[in-house]
Amino acid sequence: MDYMKQYNDWLTDSYFDEATKRELEAIKDDPKEIEDRFYKDLAFGTGGLRGIIGAGTNRMNIYTVRKATQGLANYILKRGAQAKGIAIAYDSRFMSPEFADEAALCMAANGIKAYVFDALRPTPELSFAVRTLGCTAGIVVTASHNPPEYNGYKVYWEDGAQITAPLDRDIITEVGNVTDYHTVKTMDKEDAMARGLYEVIGEKIDDAYMVELKKQIIHPEIIREVAEDIRIVYTPLHGTGNVPVRRVLRELGFKNVFVVPEQELPDPKFTTLEYPNPEDPKAFTLALELARKEHADIVLATDPDADRLGIYALDTKSGEYIPFTGNMSGMLIADYILRERKATGKMPENPVLVKTIVTTNMADVLTRKYGVDMIEVLTGFKYIGEQIKLFEQNHTHNYVFGLEESYGCLAGTHARDKDACVAVMCLCEVAAWCKKNGITVWDQMLKMYEEYGYFKEDLYTITLKGIDGSKQIDAMMDKLRSNPPKEFGDLKVVSMRDYENDTVLDLATGKVTPTGLPKSNVLYFDLTNDSWCCARPSGTEPKIKFYMGVKGTSLEDAKSRVDALTESLKAKL
Repeated sequence: MDYMKQYNDWLTDSYFDEATKRELEAIKDDPKEIEDRFYKDLAFGTGGLRGIIGAGTNRMNIYTVRKATQGLANYILKRGAQAKGIAIAYDSRFMSPEFADEAALCMAANGIKAYVFDALRPTPELSFAVRTLGCTAGIVVTASHNPPEYNGYKVYWEDGAQITAPLDRDIITEVGNVTDYHTVKTMDKEDAMARGLYEVIGEKIDDAYMVELKKQIIHPEIIREVAEDIRIVYTPLHGTGNVPVRRVLRELGFKNVFVVPEQELPDPKFTTLEYPNPEDPKAFTLALELARKEHADIVLATDPDADRLGIYALDTKSGEYIPFTGNMSGMLIADYILRERKATGKMPENPVLVKTIVTTNMADVLTRKYGVDMIEVLTGFKYIGEQIKLFEQNHTHNYVFGLEESYGCLAGTHARDKDACVAVMCLCEVAAWCKKNGITVWDQMLKMYEEYGYFKEDLYTITLKGIDGSKQIDAMMDKLRSNPPKEFGDLKVVSMRDYENDTVLDLATGKVTPTGLPKSNVLYFDLTNDSWCCARPSGTEPKIKFYMGVKGTSLEDAKSRVDALTESLKAKL
């Protein structure tokens, strides 16, 4: 792409508004910035769009949103699926309402009815709305936990899950075929509403969503019993979780829920945060201050689009709040659900737990104990959502729980994406059960380590922006793929799974077998001593991620092992 030609076209073409041109005029003496904004089109990947907000072909703006939406509309029209319409939600970020409307009006101009939420909503509620309204597809405008300068949108299909192969490739092709901005359709909002092509939705979907969430509660009587005693601190991190999380906890009877006042309301600047991500300990600074003041049992945070949950739990012995990884909180909920469903006779026939390949191997031990099947899928919750659809179509399993290491899980099948609202609710039920039994949530986690093993995971991320960064990431993967390491420190590589080439190489015998999973640029190294390491470029950010897992004999031993594995990985890079 000739980025200077693109830049000048945007400056001179009457299609683009004056505010856009003023923004571009301001960078006329910055060739590096011009190049970054125009050297490519903002990639419409397997999940949709994500990028920095601003003018340019490689930015999130009304024009790139319209263009991508036109491609999606073209695909829906080719499928003859336009009659069922599309549901659209958005979060608290800059331009989220505007991008939602641009997408809706592009769809309307193509004769596809858009159901648009009246205000910000969590991503999982969009997944729920798609199925509840019987829509062909859904869009949620969000950049999840990215910094405030980002926005994006994710595409869902009629099953309520994010698009997967081959659907994603077909939609990407249609989006790529839209090369001329002038061919993109849009229409006036009042006209769209008058013609029944734009409908505002809200309260009815909210009420139905709440009903489905509460169906996942196993022991409402325990919640009622300890409702006055248990103390919960919650922060929505300026995002979409505030209203639904508080509502569901209130309706379940929890009395002492303290919301961090400085982070209660939507704020696209995320003023109180460096990074609006519950995986970041700094995001909990204000919540932990409030927790100490209110003597809270647990501290909860949901990310801006409320699909991820982070937690801290009180250790009464030390008086400190202990951070939980996504693996830990997911296992805590999974253990409770499997144990209590089995004990109460509420476990369905052919139960199954689904996890991603980079999620803790504690799940393997847990599912064996309770006689529950376990299925592994590629990284990304959309693959867990896809499994739910396949279970229903093929009548093979009944989904009980799904989780991924990146702080996402789903109890129930009301949504087909990770749902922090249901995760908060389930975690609070676990905390209530612990309270009734005279232990803390941290005590329960320690019991699980003692029973299942001291599993410990870590994540090492390298961020490499721009054209050069993308090349460096490709080079790292090529090096690992073409010359696989034989060991990481004192851990020998047993096998290497190359999901891009669908091969599992046994390093001892040289035997090659298929992975059995879809193609993906991921390398997974099975190591000795119940350890593993996985390399995966991010699909939505300029990053390459290295996941690691070990099993130790104690918390200290497990930490020592995972630290050693991380250091040996860094040395190889």
